[in-house]
Amino acid sequence: MPLYLTNTQKYSILYGISALAILSLFFIPTIPQNSTYHQFADQRKVLGIAHFLNAASNILFLISGLLGIKLLFFKKNINLFLETSCMHLAFFISIFFVGLGSGYYHLYPTNQTLIWDRLPMTVAFMVLFSIIISEFISMKLGKFIIIPLVILGLLSIAYWVYTEQQGAGDLRFYGLIQFLPMILIPLILVMFVSPESSTKKYWYLLMFYLLAKIFEMIDLPTYQLTKTISGHSLKHIFAGIGCYYYYSLFKKEIFRLPS
Repeated sequence: MPLYLTNTQKYSILYGISALAILSLFFIPTIPQNSTYHQFADQRKVLGIAHFLNAASNILFLISGLLGIKLLFFKKNINLFLETSCMHLAFFISIFFVGLGSGYYHLYPTNQTLIWDRLPMTVAFMVLFSIIISEFISMKLGKFIIIPLVILGLLSIAYWVYTEQQGAGDLRFYGLIQFLPMILIPLILVMFVSPESSTKKYWYLLMFYLLAKIFEMIDLPTYQLTKTISGHSLKHIFAGIGCYYYYSLFKKEIFRLPS
């Protein structure tokens, strides 16, 4: 049930949180890439492939992305092609490349390959945020900001790479790009109502993303407990499940819409 607030109050909350998050970057120290980040718990080889499960567990990103691309690119029998369809197509394409990029990174985990993991993730975050703004706040605004947001996301990666090359890596801006939308999106879903879209698929995506982040933090303990699968592999699986739920609920929505 959306919160009963005036539009001024809603926008003030969103702008205030965004401003505080941006300003905080100037008061916290630089955040270097942890040198032990690439030392994942599960180092096993399967079929001669190193870090096999960490790489293979990205399969759901590939499947969800391809299904979404197929649904929107070959849009037969869909009653209404949504105004946000191109944005959703961009989201599913970026999800597909998340699977490729993360899979490639986990075969050869270094700072250099990590770039290809983070680039599509950043695009996916920015496109998703733009979709939600389009559907729940303003279609015009969402369409206007999608390209600037994607550019900002890519610049956050470029800044991190540049600072790494200077010997003092800094992830503050990348962190802002990744986590600020994850704070703003639930607030938007609670405060605003979309005339076309339900919030269900977004809540599923957020729930599984949260589970993924939890398992990312307990990579080694999970592997020690299960002796079979690591927390990082489960991170990919839960995030991939979230993307698949998003696809399946989105598909139901667009077939249900009147022509």
